[in-house]
Amino acid sequence: MLVRHKVADFDEWKSVYDDHRIAREAAGLKDLYLWRNEDNPSEVILLFEVSDVAKAKAFSSSPDAKERMQAAGVQGVPEVVLLHSN
Repeated sequence: MLVRHKVADFDEWKSVYDDHRIAREAAGLKDLYLWRNEDNPSEVILLFEVSDVAKAKAFSSSPDAKERMQAAGVQGVPEVVLLHSN
């Protein structure tokens, strides 16, 4: 799963993100990569390994995830893309 969004303050966002690790793991998400856009450091791109697609979808649209993103200073609507390898 790929997630892309902008944040108001990266350090604040990262603290909230790190505190939410257990919830991500319970949803079958394993953190793989966290990148920041070189030209726009407020843009964050995350890549997760997904063990359960249904849980990942439910998590990404859950009120808890939305509240955490808002508390972390996520701006706008995150782009969430489920990917699979061929």
